[in-house]
Amino acid sequence: MNFREPDSMNNVLSGVLRYGVLLSATIIVFGTVLLVARYGSSSASDFLTYLPGQIPHGSFTVSLSALPGGLAELDPFSVIELGVIFLLATPVARVLFSVFLFAAEGDRTYVYITTAVLLILLFSILVTPFIPAFNA
Repeated sequence: MNFREPDSMNNVLSGVLRYGVLLSATIIVFGTVLLVARYGSSSASDFLTYLPGQIPHGSFTVSLSALPGGLAELDPFSVIELGVIFLLATPVARVLFSVFLFAAEGDRTYVYITTAVLLILLFSILVTPFIPAFNA
């Protein structure tokens, strides 16, 4: 594949976005089906009651530490959470692929710029939640 042609790089990057969104949507739909199968449609809606003073707005637990255990038990909320994580990771993966594609082209300027963008994204996702000034 010749990455110097604009369409080839655009095709790869659009594929990353397309398949990332499709994968996350599939996981979220699967989690929703599990939710309805486990609790029934009327009981499932009780979990999703909008509670304006509470985040998340429903009466269910959300935590990254509980995710592996929840996935092992096929907990619907954990499956849906995994789908949301894939959805949030899709644009980050697109930037990561851009770094590799620019490197394959030999375009150092864009490798540096895209790497800086990737580092800023990762910092804001992984580090800022632990900085008290950002949690005000």
